[in-house]
Amino acid sequence: MSRLKNKRQIITLTSPRSPISESYRALRTNIEFSSIDEQLQVLMVSSAGPGEGKSTTITNLAVTFAQSEKKVVLIDADLRKPTAHHTFSISNRWGLSSVVSQQCSLEEVIQMTDVANLDVITSGAIPPNPAEMMGSKRMTAIIEQLRRMYDIILIDTPPLLAVTDAQIVATKSDGVILVVDQGRVKREIASKAVKNLESVNARILGVVLNNVKRKANEEAYYYYYGVQDK
Repeated sequence: MSRLKNKRQIITLTSPRSPISESYRALRTNIEFSSIDEQLQVLMVSSAGPGEGKSTTITNLAVTFAQSEKKVVLIDADLRKPTAHHTFSISNRWGLSSVVSQQCSLEEVIQMTDVANLDVITSGAIPPNPAEMMGSKRMTAIIEQLRRMYDIILIDTPPLLAVTDAQIVATKSDGVILVVDQGRVKREIASKAVKNLESVNARILGVVLNNVKRKANEEAYYYYYGVQDK
């Protein structure tokens, strides 16, 4: 039985013709065309707070990039509340924290998924010092090594307003996508998250508005994308 049968549903796989799946493909296209002169290879996805759909967004975005024949790796850099190993039903015995702490090599933690062209690096064991790991020279070297191996590197981080991890990773990324749950996050909270990114000179590509209400005869939840060159 495919491992995808046992994991949380990934809508771009289970319902590829749905409006939500189309929005993810549009998001991918907007990212690809958001920069003409510079290559956007390392992309970080985060949110202001927990439960806004950042991990769901990055997973589906990874799938759409893989479906476009890009070689993709998704890194679960949320070393506080990781989810990728649950999503793809893969082992989390070794992962990003294992490589950063030099317990094993990068090649040993890269795991294939049932999605063609898509690999995953899970979080690994939850360490006592996630922020220090993200800011380490070792983490920078890992990202540089992955640049030579993949077309697209997607990094899932903890929420911006909870800890400093995401701000640190943003400095190592080519661009950042902020996921905002329109139904639960106030404007001032989202604004504070943007300011946190701007304070480290992160390149904010745009915002994904999650759970935007639509007409009753359409999908109950819809994703609106907005990616801009800055």
